Amino acid sequence: MNIRSLTHKTVFSQAGFAALVLRVPVGVILAAHGAQKLFGWFGGNGLGGTAQWMASIGFEPGLLMALLAGGAEFFGGLALIVGLLVRPAAALAAFTMLVAMTQHIDNGLFLSNNGYEFALALLAATAALMLQGAGRVSFDGLIEKRLGA
Repeated sequence: MNIRSLTHKTVFSQAGFAALVLRVPVGVILAAHGAQKLFGWFGGNGLGGTAQWMASIGFEPGLLMALLAGGAEFFGGLALIVGLLVRPAAALAAFTMLVAMTQHIDNGLFLSNNGYEFALALLAATAALMLQGAGRVSFDGLIEKRLGA
């Protein structure tokens, strides 16, 4: 498989405008949560606090886990917003939400009980974006046009 073929498979999408409607709000949510973890923005604990928390729940080394989770959310969220490399960004975010669910699963579904419903909703949205791609209004769409496919 050559680079052109791999790029085409990564960016090609027939999702139309619906992907934009899903991509932008999910991207904003993910980027904001990642900013909490990495930078302490929006009332978050920042990298140090997130690293300590990650270590306390068994994700070791805490700093690496905080960087991976925060990075996947922050940079993946930004990628979803602009529609660049949406499939890989959504795959990383979906995996991150799957791991997040493991921390909430014992509390049941509902968010009011610290359950997993929010992570499940983000998992479903990111999995859908991973499958359908970025859609018409995206940098992925521009790349696809440049490839001429």
